[in-house]
Amino acid sequence: MAQGMRVLERAVYRGPHIHGDLPMVRIRLDLGVLEAWPTDRLPGLADALAAMLPGLVRHGCSYQERGGLLRRMREGTWLGHVAEHVAIELQSCVGARVTRGKTRSVRGAPGTYDVMYAYEEEQAALLAGRLALQLLQPLLPEELRGIRGLHRIWPDEDSPEFGDGAFDLPRALEALRRQSRRTALGPTTRALVHEAERRGIPVMRLDGASLVQLGWGARAKRLRASITGATSFLAVEAAGDKGLTKALLSSAGVPVPEGEVVRTADDAVEAARSLGYPVVTKPLDGNHGRGVSIRLQTEEEVRRGFEVAAQISRRVVVERFLQGRDHRILVVAGEVVAVAERVPAHVVGDGIRSVAELIEEANRDPRRGEGHENVMTRIVVDEAVQTVMAREGFALDSIPHRGRVVWLRDTANLSTGGTAIDRTDEIHPENALLARRAALAVGLDVAGIDFLSADIRLPARATGGGVVEVNAAPGFRMHLQPSEGRPRDVARPVIEALFPGGANGRIPVLAVTGTNGKSTTCRMLASILRRSGLHVGLTTTSGVEVDGAVVIRADASGPRSARMVLQDPSVEVAVLETARGGLLREGLGFDRCDVGCVLNIAEDHLGLKGIDTLEDLAWVKSVVVEAVGGRGTSVLNFDDPLVARMARRAGGRIAWFSAQGGAGMPARLRDHVEGGGLAVVLEPGPGGGEIVVHDDARRLPLMHAAEIPATIEGIARFNTLNALAAVAMAYAQGVALPVIRGALLSFSTSFEQCPGRLNIHDAHGFRAILDYAHNPAGLGALREVVQAMRPRFRRCIGLVNTPGDRRDEDVRELGRIAAATFDELVLREQPDLRGRRPGEIMHLLQEGAVSGGMPPERIHQVAEEPAAVEAALRMARPGDLVVILPTDVEGVWRQITGFEPRAVAVEQPAPELRIA
Repeated sequence: MAQGMRVLERAVYRGPHIHGDLPMVRIRLDLGVLEAWPTDRLPGLADALAAMLPGLVRHGCSYQERGGLLRRMREGTWLGHVAEHVAIELQSCVGARVTRGKTRSVRGAPGTYDVMYAYEEEQAALLAGRLALQLLQPLLPEELRGIRGLHRIWPDEDSPEFGDGAFDLPRALEALRRQSRRTALGPTTRALVHEAERRGIPVMRLDGASLVQLGWGARAKRLRASITGATSFLAVEAAGDKGLTKALLSSAGVPVPEGEVVRTADDAVEAARSLGYPVVTKPLDGNHGRGVSIRLQTEEEVRRGFEVAAQISRRVVVERFLQGRDHRILVVAGEVVAVAERVPAHVVGDGIRSVAELIEEANRDPRRGEGHENVMTRIVVDEAVQTVMAREGFALDSIPHRGRVVWLRDTANLSTGGTAIDRTDEIHPENALLARRAALAVGLDVAGIDFLSADIRLPARATGGGVVEVNAAPGFRMHLQPSEGRPRDVARPVIEALFPGGANGRIPVLAVTGTNGKSTTCRMLASILRRSGLHVGLTTTSGVEVDGAVVIRADASGPRSARMVLQDPSVEVAVLETARGGLLREGLGFDRCDVGCVLNIAEDHLGLKGIDTLEDLAWVKSVVVEAVGGRGTSVLNFDDPLVARMARRAGGRIAWFSAQGGAGMPARLRDHVEGGGLAVVLEPGPGGGEIVVHDDARRLPLMHAAEIPATIEGIARFNTLNALAAVAMAYAQGVALPVIRGALLSFSTSFEQCPGRLNIHDAHGFRAILDYAHNPAGLGALREVVQAMRPRFRRCIGLVNTPGDRRDEDVRELGRIAAATFDELVLREQPDLRGRRPGEIMHLLQEGAVSGGMPPERIHQVAEEPAAVEAALRMARPGDLVVILPTDVEGVWRQITGFEPRAVAVEQPAPELRIA
């Protein structure tokens, strides 16, 4: 049998990514021999697929009309494209609201495609991708079947098995439903999330259940179902204690049934005699109608009701039974927003079918599901159901006459199969007032008031009704999609209460990307924002910081770290370094940003993950500025042609930064400035040049570059460029120029302020510089600093390394630049082999250094980092300059500052060392 398809990899995009803005699953699929078999060569495939999944007829595909996909299949398309649509349709079959997808061929890999499709539930979507490929198999000619690598999408052990090459669609859909139920939000939380998304409020799930964060940082709110961050714990405790609830309501003038709290069955019987029959028994702290027995008329029934309630709570409430219909009144922020009459589970006889058959028919209603997943819940026949039926003289095999209602439950909870009728427009104002007072008396911001009334249109005091319970965390199902009547948008008032006045819960997000300078620019920007009085969350390749305090030390330049900052309730503004790796792996950690910046594009990480050229790299980095909101600002490097081109796709206002200020300003940049656009430029002159802000056709001088300690009196030109970007971002965010200037006047390259970026340590008569230059462009920029310092030093020693996942030519180029920079060279490669053979990186670096003119006798190979650092420092003599490119930034800095030289003969007096 010919081997057919092969799954190569999969990814889950959770934020904006290189293929679009929607969250998507991506499956890289090698069609193998099927590349030569487009769908027009597979007669009957379209019809067979439509017969299995009739919903595919709705897929418009590129024709954007009903039947578009099937038309494409008959005309000819590839199976990767078909799999995309099948994965979407399988999700739709289990209730997901997804319609978007795309399939793209992979450049340089004929027959290989990236199959992408949107999702709501991540895990269910991955299973849908696996099932989509399995579903296609039996529809193909036998000689073309076969698929490998399905485990890369979804584990084999968690997937349904299909024997003999068959595909069991009902079984597959049931597996997909089960998976969706495991992770899907309940109807209440889902409604609140959808309303938040409609309002533009960001949503983050905090666990595998229903704990959700709405908004970011200091403006965020949390909720689980209808329990919100504003819900009082004391109020929830009070609502859970039915005795206390009744006392609070009674003191507030709300009518409640008389009752007592008892601990024994004998006490329950005595209470019932005292109150007068009929009575109700229920757990003191139960919910969802569990353990409740109503209309108890005899001592025996009371004892049985007590035992049922006692299984849930040691203390049981016995109270007088109020006649009337069961209503749930939803109160949000002190206002009645919805009313539903709840009807206990029941069936209506037709004179033909038994009660069991009528229940089966009722459960076939597509609106019924398991638990809380659907509008209504399936009716489960248990002992309680049979007891209620027996009381009316029915059994499961009884055939009730036509029109006879057979009640199956005493309580009207939807969770036990009840139904709901909307009565919002019918409630009497006095009853609404009582419901509001009940919620206020208990102290709940969102309350479900259980209200018994013969007629909700009449005052309860006149009909003998009242409040029987006040519920925390009330479900919204009955109001969102009642069995009868008008659906009510009950999520909107909850979200409005949490975010009044149309607030969106967002804090400013400022994101920085590029090849070099990201960490320093982010730290400069964070320093400026802190000086402006804001609590700043920062992510860089060194870790996560909040207000300058380190939260974690790690490479934190990806989406996971961004989400960590956005979850922090103290953070008022987020500054996020955004690297290539996270963008390719899962997209951004946010849906949009207020200011996005691209610093530069240079050769680094090429040849990885399909990013082979500088244009490819620019495409990846541009995701950051494409995510800038309409009222935001995209800060772009005018002097980098690849970055400048991004202006066509960037969101918001364009702000340029450039080293070409003053009289030599390029015409395009001058037109931008004279037209009132925002630009931050370096004008030539003393002191490293002057940094000037142009905005609204005004020239606003800021400071000389040499005044910023991080520029080392202007010789660290790359830090001057980083400062231009940081100034542009801060100014775009509304920070005043004096604040920006003040922050930059104190920003240095000390290890404390900028670890691993041009950190200088002067001791023992020589200078050591620690810098994370790890690519040719970075080392080239560092070389300019070394060359400016060189006249002050006798000899320059360099310790050089680059990660092993770089291309051979990039490693050699780093060696060539090192040869032009240093007099003596130490090469290392650990702990950055990344798949290379031991010795390979050092060999390539040495090849480059020798080709750059470095004599081999001046090149020393020391594989391990600590040993290499020790060797470089031991080589140093008074008057030397040692430059170390680290991997373990913190560990190497400790090694530098703790270094103790051995006594050596000094050949010449050491020159006096200054910072520059």
